[in-house]
Amino acid sequence: MKDQLTLVIASGNPGKIAEIRDLLTEYPICIKNLDDFGPIPPVVEDGETFDENAYKKAGFVSRVLGLPALADDSGLVVEALDGAPGVYSARYAGDDADDAQRCSKLLGEMKGKTNRRAAFECVISIAVPSGPALTYEARCEGLILETPAGENGFGYDPIFYYPPFKKTFAELTREQKSRVSHRGKALRELKDEFDKVSTWIRQHMPYPEKFSCHEEG
Repeated sequence: MKDQLTLVIASGNPGKIAEIRDLLTEYPICIKNLDDFGPIPPVVEDGETFDENAYKKAGFVSRVLGLPALADDSGLVVEALDGAPGVYSARYAGDDADDAQRCSKLLGEMKGKTNRRAAFECVISIAVPSGPALTYEARCEGLILETPAGENGFGYDPIFYYPPFKKTFAELTREQKSRVSHRGKALRELKDEFDKVSTWIRQHMPYPEKFSCHEEG
């Protein structure tokens, strides 16, 4: 019987961790997050793309802990703002801003704009200590409302309107959101290939060396 795989979610965002846990709990892996370990230095997310930042986070955590790690980088891409806030979604209103302040900042930038089209984009990276990584990506299109609606979710969910459901992401349950969200789509692609992913991780994880101790007579 194979040893159970451990996969570390390289994130400190409680909402994001909960979504990922919900989508992966049915699989035979031991899921941990950064809170299960001692302090780890923060990763500077200075990549120009979601792909670069996701790999940077997953690769760093995997090397530090010696375990396979999953990280996602995601954000809101607004057409009328030339793709902003993009990779700066979490820092759009400043490093110490909360979700409400970020939404307020975005709504201020969108004031008077008739083109409200936007999309959430997500890239998931699964890295191993030796460096290689697998990548999954997905996108969910919607519209930016003029005022927030809903109490669920996190981030820009209260102002992101999803036309097929006629609700914002913050008005959906976690299960509903996971079925259609950018992160949910990317994770389902991962789940559909879980057997291959598991094999890939096992093939690329270093094996611990075994030593025999013999007492000299």
